Amino acid sequence: MKKRSLLILAFFGCASLLAKAQTLSPELNQVLLKSKQGAVVELPGFLGKQYAPIEYQKIVLPGPQYLISDDPEYIRVPEAVAFREAVQPGSVRLYVYNVNGVKEPQKIDRKITAVIKNTGTSVMHLRMLKYSSQPPSTNYFKIGKEGLADYFASKGDSKIRTIKPGEAITIDEKLEKNVVKYDELVHGFYEFVIDQPGEVSVLQTDLKTSGPQALKRITNVLPPKSQSGAGRGVFGVSNYQVIASNVIDTKNGPAELIVADGVKDPWVTGHESTTGHIARLAGNYGVMYEVELKWKSSDGKGLALVTWNSRADDNKWCGGMAATMVMDKGKFEGGIVQLPSDRLTTKRAPEAILIQVFPPAANGEEQTIRFTYSPPGASCLPTPLIFVPVDMK
Repeated sequence: MKKRSLLILAFFGCASLLAKAQTLSPELNQVLLKSKQGAVVELPGFLGKQYAPIEYQKIVLPGPQYLISDDPEYIRVPEAVAFREAVQPGSVRLYVYNVNGVKEPQKIDRKITAVIKNTGTSVMHLRMLKYSSQPPSTNYFKIGKEGLADYFASKGDSKIRTIKPGEAITIDEKLEKNVVKYDELVHGFYEFVIDQPGEVSVLQTDLKTSGPQALKRITNVLPPKSQSGAGRGVFGVSNYQVIASNVIDTKNGPAELIVADGVKDPWVTGHESTTGHIARLAGNYGVMYEVELKWKSSDGKGLALVTWNSRADDNKWCGGMAATMVMDKGKFEGGIVQLPSDRLTTKRAPEAILIQVFPPAANGEEQTIRFTYSPPGASCLPTPLIFVPVDMK
């Protein structure tokens, strides 16, 4: 998922001093009030400061076995298996993020597909619970943002597919039909349930050969490179619940929630079977964060939620950011929101994206904000979530 460097964040000073320094001007306050959900807004002089950190507890929720194929990100040989892991009966989440990297002796069209083999002794039944599959493209931001939106919106499929012992089928039939040109990304995000042990492989082959056919003749599994891509393997965490430790109060000024930074929120670990090594998922891509925060307004202000590309000046690969979240209801209706919604990406400060505005309760009582966040593919992390007090008038 493009080269990304690790950002180490430090927070200094008390919340009251930070709040005083970061109060929105009346002009910027109106910018937030008048903007549409998901729109890029300009907040000159506001972004990139130190905000009061939102401390939180993180709970591992029950979830599917989580598999990701993103190392090697670029498959440089014409035919090979780039990922292979065993799965057990139950639910499985699979994230495919691979690129046709063949350029020697020339650039050629390829097929990148995912297959599952039944390694059990009885017929395997497979049913898709979540499905997201985008056409191959060099527009990685578009794929990452829309792929996550499709995953959140997916209702699954009642169709049950069967696989005999020792046989294999394609997990996503669309991947079998795609023509993947040089440097194009194949992005698939799936959740399915099986009732027999199996083996999942992601492979690259020619356009005429099906994935199951290629699986029979390919003997080599590419070694992980660990220089490009987030990682590969089976990971022990697929879902987190994040609960804020304290109540956010608008009187204290802006507050910032940071997840998926690799420091405060470490990368999840798992196992990579070809090497037998512990694997690290740099970025926690595909992990779902169910976030819950309580807030109140002691001064009658509302709360605007914004995000921005905090990494634009850190790395040449971080010139843009795009994301998708499932957001609670506020001034705007709740549901899936692509960030940004009015263009492909946000670039750098002073640009931010307005996610939601939460009006204060009439009596000032506590309210709860809930949303689902997953680290966006193709974007550098972290993507800070800043809660900004706003005058609703």
